[in-house]
Amino acid sequence: MSTPYPFTAVVGQTDLRLALLLNAVSPAVGGVLVRGEKGTAKSTAVRALSALLPQVDVVPGCRFSCAPAAPDPSCPDGPHESGPGQDRPARMVELPVGASEDRLVGALDIERALAEGVKAFEPGLLADAHRGILYVDEVNLLHDHLIDLLLDAAAMGASYVEREGVSVRHAARFLLVGTMNPEEGELRPQLLDRFGLTVQVAASREPAQRVEVVRRRLAYEDDPAGFATRWAGDEADVRARVVAARALLPKVRLRDASLLQIAATCAGFEVDGMRADIVMARTATALAAWAGRSDVRKEDVRQAALLALPHRRRRNPFDAPGLDEDKLDEILDRFPDEEPDDEPDPDPEPEPEGPDDGGPEDGGPDGGGGGVPPQSGPDAPGPEAPETPEAQDDTSLPAPDAPESPEPQPASQEGAAPEQAAVRAAEPFRTKMLSVPGLGEGASGRRSRARTAHGRTTGAQRPRGHLTKLHLAATIQAAAPHQKARGRSGRGLVVRKDDLRQATREGREGNLVLFVVDASGSMAARQRMGAVKGAVLSLLLDAYQRRDKVGLITFRGAAAELALPPTSSVDAAAARLEQLPTGGRTPLAAGLLKAREVLRIERLRDPSRRPLLVVVTDGRATSAGSAGGRPDSTPRELSARSARLLQAEGVASVVVDCESGPVRLGLAGVLAADLGGPAVTLDGLRADSLAGLVKNVRTAVTSPSHHTTRRAA
Repeated sequence: MSTPYPFTAVVGQTDLRLALLLNAVSPAVGGVLVRGEKGTAKSTAVRALSALLPQVDVVPGCRFSCAPAAPDPSCPDGPHESGPGQDRPARMVELPVGASEDRLVGALDIERALAEGVKAFEPGLLADAHRGILYVDEVNLLHDHLIDLLLDAAAMGASYVEREGVSVRHAARFLLVGTMNPEEGELRPQLLDRFGLTVQVAASREPAQRVEVVRRRLAYEDDPAGFATRWAGDEADVRARVVAARALLPKVRLRDASLLQIAATCAGFEVDGMRADIVMARTATALAAWAGRSDVRKEDVRQAALLALPHRRRRNPFDAPGLDEDKLDEILDRFPDEEPDDEPDPDPEPEPEGPDDGGPEDGGPDGGGGGVPPQSGPDAPGPEAPETPEAQDDTSLPAPDAPESPEPQPASQEGAAPEQAAVRAAEPFRTKMLSVPGLGEGASGRRSRARTAHGRTTGAQRPRGHLTKLHLAATIQAAAPHQKARGRSGRGLVVRKDDLRQATREGREGNLVLFVVDASGSMAARQRMGAVKGAVLSLLLDAYQRRDKVGLITFRGAAAELALPPTSSVDAAAARLEQLPTGGRTPLAAGLLKAREVLRIERLRDPSRRPLLVVVTDGRATSAGSAGGRPDSTPRELSARSARLLQAEGVASVVVDCESGPVRLGLAGVLAADLGGPAVTLDGLRADSLAGLVKNVRTAVTSPSHHTTRRAA
């Protein structure tokens, strides 16, 4: 087993280290979600945390880590007799993104269950992580059905494994730690709320600190064991401090004044539900214990708010996570602390000193929370300049009547309308369901019909590889004709492996939604382009909810541009859309051919994910651009030929018609026919549009009148 990187050797990342240590002190805080760019020591810090956790006392031989003092009465390995326990290190179990359901919750021997009626259960990762850490790297890429299982286990502290006729339950209380890169997509709100704390990490911009990171990493890779030995003293100090804080935690007093501060903070930031209040209370208590105090102070509440609230304030994936610290201070100042008692703290510990202690960014006296472990080891860097907080991206949507004043730009080389600066998107709305026809086999999602591991049962087949979902009726039907030949004499059914049948299920899949947006001069009217961006933003929000990948192509002037390669990060697509300028001619054919090229590449990367092409345009084509073609071909002919190429390749397409005004040419409808898909207007794209309402009402009214007419006749 390789030597892990020491926790105390991690340079900087003050909030990350503090959040992890608070969970080590009080696992009831509820875990940590670490958000940040790649290469910022997220995984390194998490994997190093397990070495700082105290030993776990378990029942010898129990696969489910039952505590000897209070064993789980429903433990599959039980009942346990009273006796001495066995100490072992706390486990850190990693859940791979591509893990199966059976690997997570455990698997049953179906053949033995049917033939012998015994619960032959093999524990999964949830059992291994009980009383330890469950770590999910790239948690935002985890499949929906695994997320649902995690939610259930985290909420109930137990895992339930249900198969036909067999039920197993075991305890599953663990510290949930997840890391993610927001550029690859966001988490579902339900799972986001399950993480007690969240921290945003980024690489330091200080050259001295970056040099120290490189120096330590190179030293570790040259001699991992020797490097760990040099930091063993600091690791032991932090481990002892965690043990002392755990012992002090039950004695920490959370006064009414602190509870009022917590409640006022959560109410002031309009946080949904009551989980935030509970998490803040537990975090503030853990901060006081970590600092060696028996009273929660205002600085503990402030630090708890900075860790527990930012991810709970997001209303949609386009909102930037964060907290207004000035508003937080204003709320806390309205509710002063009570006067503390005169009695001293029990066994107070001296505050550690070091370059990471004593400043607001480091959780010291001015920043609250008792600080983080010092970096006073053999390779400790010198004093660092205080880092300036990162500016939060303001991705909030403007009011519909927000004034716009785009500045005219120089005319394009082709002499078309001058380029105009980007305009803001209109308010998004709920869109109609757009889906790919047919039955796919792509990644689990919520858009198009597909054969999936979860959903309604539609049939049975012989299993391909490991059996996951047994079709009981089909299995019995396959085994029944052979009972006499197999010498059946008792009540049990003689079942062989060849009799087992896998249930085939139909559910929903996620698709690749590729947007091709016309940004030419014909779309440059401020009000019109704002409505177009609002429609695309609405479709992006729909793609986020349906677990799709998205890509963005824009075309104007003389060429088309891949503004955003296919990704799971819809907020990245929204940011590119917001900055999109307009102007120039309309190279529609170039945009369609660019889409064809992108889809060809994505088909090689992920052949099971079916694409949905959404072309947002008024259908006009005034430039061949980079599409090429015969010299005598007009832009309209080139765009029609490009569209028919996409149709011939079976690409499902939808044209969003942006044409407005009293005189309409209907060119978007012609383009939709060439693509072999429907055309929908901006207004018709709304789920609650008047056109859809009239259609529904007409269907409901016409049917009864039709029957009345027949009866009268």
